[in-house]
Amino acid sequence: MTDTLLALSTDHIRIAPLHADDACALAAITDESVTSQVHFLPTPFTENDARALIARSGGGDVFHAVRGGSDGELNGVIGVHRRAAREYEIGYWFAAHARGRGLATEAVRAVVDALAASRPGCAIVAECHPENTRSRALLRRVGFVSTGLVGRRPGRMLLAWRAAPLDRIDVC
Repeated sequence: MTDTLLALSTDHIRIAPLHADDACALAAITDESVTSQVHFLPTPFTENDARALIARSGGGDVFHAVRGGSDGELNGVIGVHRRAAREYEIGYWFAAHARGRGLATEAVRAVVDALAASRPGCAIVAECHPENTRSRALLRRVGFVSTGLVGRRPGRMLLAWRAAPLDRIDVC
C-alpha cells in the first residue's frame, strides 16, 4: 500500500510511513493503554516489537507516523490495510500526551480523505469496540457510521465511511 499514501500535511501534523529509525519513539508511545486495545500488539511493546512492526509495513498493510507539524514528535500511528480489492481499513493509536487535542481526528480525516481521493469508489472501513466511546466519537466526526456487522477482531463492530457529512441539511 505504499502507493496509497506517501506523505500528507495538515495545519498541525505531518503523516508519512514509519521508518526503522522510528522504533524507539514508537515503543515509547505504545504503552499498555494502547496494547490493551490493539489485539496484535504485545504487552509490553518493546523497541524490538516496534522494529518488527515497521519491517512488515508495506504491501497491503502500511503503518504511518503522525508527527507534530512544528516539532516532528511522534504523536501516533495510523494503519491503512487493504482488505479486499476495493476495501481499505483504517486503524490508529495515539500517545497519551497527544490525546484530547484533536490531532487524531485531524490525522484520521486527512488519511481517509486522501485515500478516498486516490481510490474513487473504494470502501473505507474501521473496526471499533462498542465501549470505546472516544474512538467511536472520533470515527463519527470523520464520517463513519455503524454497519451493524461484527468486525473481524474480537469484540469489534464494523463501521463504514460515508463521503457526505452526517449533519448536512439539504432543505430547511
